[in-house]
Amino acid sequence: MNLAALAFLSPLLGAPVAPQERPSASSSAWDDLSRAFREGAAERGIVGAGLLLLHRGGVVLEAYHGHQDAGGKVPVDADTAFHWASITKTFTAVATVRLRDLGLLSLDDSAVRHVPELREVHAPFGGVGRITLRHLASHSAGLRGSTWPWGGDQPWHPFEPTRWEQLVAMMPYTEAGFEPGSRFSYSNPGFIFLGRTIEALTGEDYEAQVEKNLLRPLGMRRAYFDRAPWDLLPRRSRSFERGAAGLRELPFDFDTGITVSNGGLNAPLGDMALWLDFLLGNPERAALHGGLLRRSSLEEMFRPVVPLDPGKPDGDAMGLSFFIEKRRGVDLVAHSGGQNGFVSHFYLHLPSRSALLLAFNTNVVPDAGGPEGSTSALDRRLLDLFLERVLPALPR
Repeated sequence: MNLAALAFLSPLLGAPVAPQERPSASSSAWDDLSRAFREGAAERGIVGAGLLLLHRGGVVLEAYHGHQDAGGKVPVDADTAFHWASITKTFTAVATVRLRDLGLLSLDDSAVRHVPELREVHAPFGGVGRITLRHLASHSAGLRGSTWPWGGDQPWHPFEPTRWEQLVAMMPYTEAGFEPGSRFSYSNPGFIFLGRTIEALTGEDYEAQVEKNLLRPLGMRRAYFDRAPWDLLPRRSRSFERGAAGLRELPFDFDTGITVSNGGLNAPLGDMALWLDFLLGNPERAALHGGLLRRSSLEEMFRPVVPLDPGKPDGDAMGLSFFIEKRRGVDLVAHSGGQNGFVSHFYLHLPSRSALLLAFNTNVVPDAGGPEGSTSALDRRLLDLFLERVLPALPR
């Protein structure tokens, strides 16, 4: 593999790791990771995918596989926009904590203070007023996982609820299932309510707040919410599901509606590298990054709030929107996304300021070839290679 060709670096990031500075061990490790990515995607019938490795502000490896479309006319490359689904939640949480730092809210505010419609939610564990913004951001509010408790299985159904009133109408039929803060239970509606809080406090749409206070300052010029701008539409990947019945194309250029703060972001991998660079903390961009959110506040978001498994209090945990994980003895900060056939994941290794970013436009479900033949299994395999081979070879 030509290492010089892999030394791509967005001009908005810090200085790249020059090829001649890379230890010889890293060349083999990166080759192994890139090969496993491409071969694994091809073996599973994944239509298109991308992988990016970030280290100390530089993109030191990019690899792409396949096509944006089932017909094989448009290859996936550095300009291809993937849908990042629930990774959007990390932007929502940062935007919320930013308002805290500006003095507009407290994370311990009752959620009904900012979203009064929540008063209609049935909460047998001391009342809905005990649910705080911190509980929403850490998936510990006791709210259900899915936005809708029914529907979505007919072609005439909207992709997601399109209007706030539709969620409000469901409030009297919604129940908080446990004492707020007592345990973890992943909840999409919780992040919709955080998005609503941002709008209530700023008087602006959620998308406008994130665009001008996060995306634009970071230089994420090809990132957008929901349907693509006309000039970026040709570079938006289509998405697919592969199951026992074969490959099925899913809705294209869809609108996440009122759930945008839960999962509406689209961007090419290079733009997402700018987000990961912010999360990792780049000393060369400290002034810019600190203007978006204090580093101490980000580090607060990376601290455990509630364990994922109450029986393992020292195991994996949930921070403020970020998953705190240990894999093969290595501490990671992570988040995944999965919606409409798109599957994505990022893993941050904070001590080395390194990150692995993965995006797939095809969800190969386990029944298509056993659990090890799924897209999620390939995700796990690539993480293992990153931890076993790549991370030890990166310059410290």
